[in-house]
Amino acid sequence: MNESFAELFEESLTELDMQPGSIVSATVVAVDGDFVVVNAGLKSEGNIPRNEFLDDNGKLTVAVGDEVKVALVSLEDGSGETLLSREKAKRAESWGVLEQALENDEIVTGRITGKVRGGLTVDLNTISAFLPGSLVDIRPLRDTSHLENTELEFKLVKLDAKSNNVVVSRRAVLETAYNEQRDQLLATLNEGMTVKGVVKNLTDYGAFIDLGGVDGLLHITDIAWKRVKHPSELLSIGDEIDVKVLRYDREKGRVSLGMKQLTADPWDEFKAAYPVGSKVNVTVTNIADYGCFAEIKPGIEGLVHVSEMDWTGKNIHPSKVVQLGEQIEVMILDINDQRRRISLGIKQCQANPWDSFAATHPPGSQVSGVIKSITDFGLFMGLDGGIDGLVHLSDLSWDHPGAEAVKAYKKGDTISAVVLSVEAERGRVSLGIKQLSDDPFTVFTAANPKGTVVQGKISQVESKQLLIQLAEGVEGFVKAQEASFERIDDLSQQFTAGTTLDVLIVKIDRRTGTIALSVKQLEKQQENQALDAIRHQPLDSEGPSTIGDLIRAQLEKNSNG
Repeated sequence: MNESFAELFEESLTELDMQPGSIVSATVVAVDGDFVVVNAGLKSEGNIPRNEFLDDNGKLTVAVGDEVKVALVSLEDGSGETLLSREKAKRAESWGVLEQALENDEIVTGRITGKVRGGLTVDLNTISAFLPGSLVDIRPLRDTSHLENTELEFKLVKLDAKSNNVVVSRRAVLETAYNEQRDQLLATLNEGMTVKGVVKNLTDYGAFIDLGGVDGLLHITDIAWKRVKHPSELLSIGDEIDVKVLRYDREKGRVSLGMKQLTADPWDEFKAAYPVGSKVNVTVTNIADYGCFAEIKPGIEGLVHVSEMDWTGKNIHPSKVVQLGEQIEVMILDINDQRRRISLGIKQCQANPWDSFAATHPPGSQVSGVIKSITDFGLFMGLDGGIDGLVHLSDLSWDHPGAEAVKAYKKGDTISAVVLSVEAERGRVSLGIKQLSDDPFTVFTAANPKGTVVQGKISQVESKQLLIQLAEGVEGFVKAQEASFERIDDLSQQFTAGTTLDVLIVKIDRRTGTIALSVKQLEKQQENQALDAIRHQPLDSEGPSTIGDLIRAQLEKNSNG
């Protein structure tokens, strides 16, 4: 018994293997300010920081007399004090629980505390774990904010105490539970039945609904009868909703759901209340380059194509005509029952400017306006009501070809024209400038019908044809076979431009505006007239003695008057 008490105590600690990191039981003997004093049966009592005994709400979890587990940090800190830690004991306990859970494939609980690259962080009772993004849910989640600070169940994937590396999976827990629920649900699920579900995820094309072990797709077009731009307009993650099973593929396990199918289809009511041709006030819900969509009633929309917005604005953008949310009046133009499409028109609720123009400007009336544009086929002239009229090249001049006549005009000129025709249904007004004066062809042929002898000037000589100017803006032609009784292979050898020529009108074609002339037939006619005159002339012994001489003498007499 020569050993001191201190030596005996040291031996007992050695026998108990009391090394730093050991977990021992201790009794709370005092709560003193910022410290909790405990007695672990060691050299001295230990002072442990008070905050190691606080819960998440900052409340002290121990009282004097309570027994707690603590970790031995050091038997002596150099000042004779024993260093203990409640926090390290809790971590050691937690590691033990995790090791056992991993070994037995058990579920552990934890709280998601934040986001890190590639996943989330999870607090497993003071142990920080990593939850990869691919293991958060059965399906990829774009938004995980609803899971943060929520007590959830996980399975351990990896546990390494040395590197302090813990990886968990929430997906594994969900798959186990979902497989059980899925088997039960799939056994009873049928198309047409109504079931409850929870909105699990939202995408641009719809929402995934958790039916309890089975996920179904609620497509965006089946959320409501009206146009829905994004599911978030009507749904939020976590919402509990009623849905109808539209299609169920048992082999693939795919379920298509519908919300709007639980309410009456407004289409049937619409068709009865709004026939084609009726006018209705609507609200603009969307504007596109090709037109605008407008809501006729909840769940029913129609399209106003850009071509049906304005009578005269052909290339105007829809945003220049209507505004989002604006109330407008439209006419129902067409209802496609099979495709459930409605065509609407804005301009049909306004006066047709071509009808108005036609009512006040019948064919033959004169109009004035400014040239708005000149094209290869004519010129466009601005008219009353904001419409345009076309003067075709062929209606510019009686005297000159259109391509030549149009050179006398330029954009911005004020001109007059005659209304030729109005096609209101096609939005066309035909005008003529040459019609402001009489047609010289008509005037000439009225005064000089077929069989008339006229005088003209050769304007052009071709090998097989002569062009004869008969009056201002009027030409005729003499074919080679009508130029002489004798055969002429090339008219240019005997005729010269500018020469005056007497000709007989042998044909007038009003459809083509052409006049056929003949020198040969005129000469034949003159010979016949001379023979006629000779027959009625008394014989004169002193006059010409042969028939030829008589004809020549009579022709000279006729030509001299």
